[in-house]
Amino acid sequence: MIKLTNVLTALLLSSVLIVVSCLGVAAGEPISASAGDLCRASFPCGQCHQVTIDGVHSHLQCRDCHGSVVAGDGASKAKFDNPADMLNGASGCASCHKGTEHIFHQAMTTRAAEQQFCQRSWGRADPDFYSQNCVGCHVSSCLDCHSANIDNGGNVSDGKFAVQHGGHAIQRPDSTVCYRCHNGYFIGWDYAGRAPREDSLRYQRGPQANGQYFLKMLPDIHYEAGLECSDCHTMASLQRGDKAAKRCRDCHTPDPEVIEHSIDAHLNRMECASCHAAWAAQDYGSYYIRTINSSNRQYFRVRELNDKYVKSSYLKRQDLPQLGLNDQGLIAPIRPQFIAYYCEMNNNVPVGEENRQLAAQWKAFAPHTIRRGAPMCDSCHGNARRFMLQPLDQRVYRPDLDGLHLECFWRSQGQTLVNGSFYSQQQFDSMSQKTSEYARKYVEKWQSFLKKDVDSCVH
Repeated sequence: MIKLTNVLTALLLSSVLIVVSCLGVAAGEPISASAGDLCRASFPCGQCHQVTIDGVHSHLQCRDCHGSVVAGDGASKAKFDNPADMLNGASGCASCHKGTEHIFHQAMTTRAAEQQFCQRSWGRADPDFYSQNCVGCHVSSCLDCHSANIDNGGNVSDGKFAVQHGGHAIQRPDSTVCYRCHNGYFIGWDYAGRAPREDSLRYQRGPQANGQYFLKMLPDIHYEAGLECSDCHTMASLQRGDKAAKRCRDCHTPDPEVIEHSIDAHLNRMECASCHAAWAAQDYGSYYIRTINSSNRQYFRVRELNDKYVKSSYLKRQDLPQLGLNDQGLIAPIRPQFIAYYCEMNNNVPVGEENRQLAAQWKAFAPHTIRRGAPMCDSCHGNARRFMLQPLDQRVYRPDLDGLHLECFWRSQGQTLVNGSFYSQQQFDSMSQKTSEYARKYVEKWQSFLKKDVDSCVH
């Protein structure tokens, strides 16, 4: 018995030494490596780690990504447990993919704009608002997008699994990976023809993706043509902090035979999306209701965010977006970033002001709902509401009577446009003059419709 015990002890100690001295990765992480990867005890990494390396990295050895540190006594260990992690600058990736680490200084990682907005809106009422509601989507590792453990529905295994296995099966992400974060009210989903549904539980039905129900809308024409997000948003552009690598005219030359393209102001003073965006999701009045020790939370029949907040909206629309001026001075689509309201309930009793308005902020943006053709002339010319100048006597919605502190959603008074400016009444009046040139083009437009009808009848 004594001899058998000594043998078992010796085997156990030798096993520990092998694990501790492994060169490839941190102990306990399974990986099947090349025979050339040896630890101090001259064992290949695959002796202990049993995950196969697939894909474009299948020819690499462990040390190529995980690196190694050799101590004075000759012992070796992994330099990076997770070579793709932001905390080490994705050093394992950047050693070959130069510049990769720059992504961690850009918007998808820092979320600086979102944090600043939260600080000046809901964060004024709850300093922990951002950490409780907004940290789910930000890049912290190359594996967030390049892990092969992301299915076609955009779902991903838990982070630990992605680190342990996804790094050994790298893939080039397609658009479904982008939709993991770019969904709901954020630009991205609209490209595939998805719009967020109302928050009420009665509307939580129909098709579902990324854990949310959506309205099926007309997709972007580029989506129908099979273009991926990366065709316009390249890795190099994201590393630079650019919104896109290409603009419309990098691929498309305006046809002067198209009536709208024959008008100089359309080509030189407008973003293409101002006419070619078929629709955009718009959220008017975003309520975050904080509940503390309140059993009546159950009566808010809306989709829950977490155990502290429920969210609802006063009004959601999916039609032509409003128009304003972007930071380039061009007419562009605009929509509420958030018209933010806050309510708090403690022990079933409201705390402070109900419907507390914390922001009414709009933003110029680029709907990913591009289609051929354009709305008719009078969808802009003479349409005051489209330019945030709706007369009060034409209102249908009365947020002022509902205690929302705004006379009208489609008037600029009391609201801000953070990356541009609202159209002025003078600019609108000048644009809306029915000149002889306007009348001629308007008639030409209708004649083109009639010609198409005649041609369709003949053929």
